[in-house]
Amino acid sequence: MPNNEKELNCYLFDQLTLLERLEIEAHKDNAENVLKQITFEKNAINRKLYQKPLLTDS
Repeated sequence: MPNNEKELNCYLFDQLTLLERLEIEAHKDNAENVLKQITFEKNAINRKLYQKPLLTDS
């Protein structure tokens, strides 16, 4: 588990990158159910990344 907010953000950005790669493949196969799930997961990650107030005050 990440020790601080910067590490957490890097971890979340890595997850977004993975989802974007999966999204490319899902588009190739017209996998609508997979695309819906990817969108849901990306939204969940974005909520964590851009939450207000931040996890820590700098």
